[in-house]
Amino acid sequence: MTWRILIEARDEAAAGRAAEALETLAAAIAAFETTPGGVWRVEGFAETLPDGASVALLEALAGPVQVERLAERDWLAENQASFPPLRVGRFYVHGAHVTAPPPAGAWPILVDATTAFGTGEHATTRGCLAALRHLRPRHVLDMGTGTGILAIAAARAGARRVLAADIDPGSVRVARVNLRRNGVAARVEAIESDGYRDRRIARAAPFDLVFANILARPLALMAPQLAQALAPDGTAVLSGLLARQEPFVLAAHRAQGLFLERRIAIEGWHTLVLRKG
Repeated sequence: MTWRILIEARDEAAAGRAAEALETLAAAIAAFETTPGGVWRVEGFAETLPDGASVALLEALAGPVQVERLAERDWLAENQASFPPLRVGRFYVHGAHVTAPPPAGAWPILVDATTAFGTGEHATTRGCLAALRHLRPRHVLDMGTGTGILAIAAARAGARRVLAADIDPGSVRVARVNLRRNGVAARVEAIESDGYRDRRIARAAPFDLVFANILARPLALMAPQLAQALAPDGTAVLSGLLARQEPFVLAAHRAQGLFLERRIAIEGWHTLVLRKG
């Protein structure tokens, strides 16, 4: 018997809280944004009916919750199949359920849908992957790594050393698993860090490329720390911001000596490629 738990979360932060709470209830979890800057839909598939206290907690964390009994089908397999392979330039992002070999010449990235952010389908992740197509990274910091997808992509693109940081310990655990599954753990280290505060980031700096795929406000607030971590003539790829949020994010980074080289716009989301100096 399978139960679907559906949550209409009011924003991305609420969706993250709901997905984390669902970890103890559901075998498969998916979260996606219905409209840019709008409501998020979080789904979990559980083998037992969640009790009233669990439903009340989810509603308090995120928003309205619906629970329904599903017909006997392989919902986990169907949930995985809803994430088809994604091709962005040479990058080929796929889940473990995809058994076909990657296209010739592609750089495969194995990432399954989890509660950590970054399976390639979101416009912000695609924007960062598209930006990486034009870069030749050597020493990389992936701030807000989520599943580790951008850190893995940087290693695939030739980076010799990558540091992947996230404030969420669950995301760090997921990233470490993905690093091993993709065979890049020798070159990529995943650490838990509140922004740039961990000493390992300062010791590893400067970086010739910094990814920061988070949200507009923390991007602007952390601009001084990003600039300090970035090497002279280094590149920063920022994402997680809507078109209307670009001016104040750019202003914060211009004040630190970083200037716009180009932008990538996908489905209302902007990815900014900035150069230092």
